[in-house]
Amino acid sequence: MNKKLKIHFILLILLTVISNLNAAQVKTGKRSIETMLAVGEELTYVVKYSVMRLGEIKLKIVDRKIEKDKVYYSAVAEINSYPSVPFVTIHQVYETTLTPDLFSKLFVGSIKHDDYTSVTKYIFNYDSSKVYVTKGKLNSKPLVDSVISISKKYQDGISLLYYARLHSGVESKIDLPTLVNEKKVITGISFTNKIEDISIDAVDYDVDCYYLEGESNYISIFGLTGDFEGWFSNDDASIPIKAKMKVLIGNITIELKNWKRKGWSPPRYRG
Repeated sequence: MNKKLKIHFILLILLTVISNLNAAQVKTGKRSIETMLAVGEELTYVVKYSVMRLGEIKLKIVDRKIEKDKVYYSAVAEINSYPSVPFVTIHQVYETTLTPDLFSKLFVGSIKHDDYTSVTKYIFNYDSSKVYVTKGKLNSKPLVDSVISISKKYQDGISLLYYARLHSGVESKIDLPTLVNEKKVITGISFTNKIEDISIDAVDYDVDCYYLEGESNYISIFGLTGDFEGWFSNDDASIPIKAKMKVLIGNITIELKNWKRKGWSPPRYRG
């Protein structure tokens, strides 16, 4: 066999191996980010503490842009307590920009207090292994301006959700580096291929869902601290349907209330 034929033969073997690897990836159930994330998607959740309804969480995918041939999505989470809830007033907005593999590129959190709004901003620069932090009151000089050194990619409290959506239904366990309150912590998630029927008030049938569970040994967005469970729709959209979490006040349930996503409705459980 001459040299050119040998090279062509080696390339053919490599292409065959790569094709097999890609096929194996599809068999694991890993879904397409482009299919899963839809700009304009809006999901509203009710937060329950026992029988009491505390408030709502609204998740929106607001933008998709290409930078240097890479696709970045931006999402916003709005958290508001109901006016009828005594002694509690919560108005918070969190924004995230996701890297192509759904880690955090930018995070901005705004919390409304009685007489001012506090803002926290993280800019993740993975090329320089730095996170640039700005904290302070809205429309005033920053109180804190600092830099955190990192050696790997990190999640924020919102990007975690989209990462979980991508990997739901694939049996695996992963510890995700997470930046919370300027601290480098770990969020552990156990993804399963276990399918369960989940009941929510928004539809009159059980929803077909993948189950996952995890642990966070820190206080994060929503007051999350400790163990949590989640159920994601068993389809290409992988919509969060329901979650049970330990928070500072006890155990809460977060349940899908309504949605805006073209052509989507919660998949019916078929057993």
